[in-house]
Amino acid sequence: MINEKPPKLNSDLNRLVNNNEQVNFYSGHNYVIEESIGYLVKQAQLALHRTIDTKMAALDLTAMQWGPLLLIAYGKANTAVELSRCGGVETSTMTRMLDRLEGKGLLVRERSETDRRVIYLELTKEGQHLASKVPDLLAASLNKHLLGFNAEEVETVKLLLRRIIANTES
Repeated sequence: MINEKPPKLNSDLNRLVNNNEQVNFYSGHNYVIEESIGYLVKQAQLALHRTIDTKMAALDLTAMQWGPLLLIAYGKANTAVELSRCGGVETSTMTRMLDRLEGKGLLVRERSETDRRVIYLELTKEGQHLASKVPDLLAASLNKHLLGFNAEEVETVKLLLRRIIANTES
């Protein structure tokens, strides 16, 4: 039956962290969406984004805008293609959003001198100014959602999320 809860597993976190054995924690016949790691991660992401969006409104930035500004400011991406890969969106979607950022005077586009197909993105002074405010708002948002956690729990969450990411890459 689909609404049955899966059995609780009693396992030692240290054993799981250092263990690569395959354990099937889910099966289709007793899958409960509310107990799915994917569902829980998505719900946590949505809650965090709602908090971040509320804070970014003070800078007149949307969720699609502050991320690219920060990635450019941190030197993680400097083309629409790179930003698209980082954000998991189509290049055409990113290009439209970059049009809006350019229209706000937050970035400029400059064609590569060596490859005319490549257009580099650079933040304007105003873009740099806004991007410098983003980390404080992100930190406040994360801290709100980590209320009641201790340092070890935060490190454990990050470790486990990194393991999930690493498993997708192997």
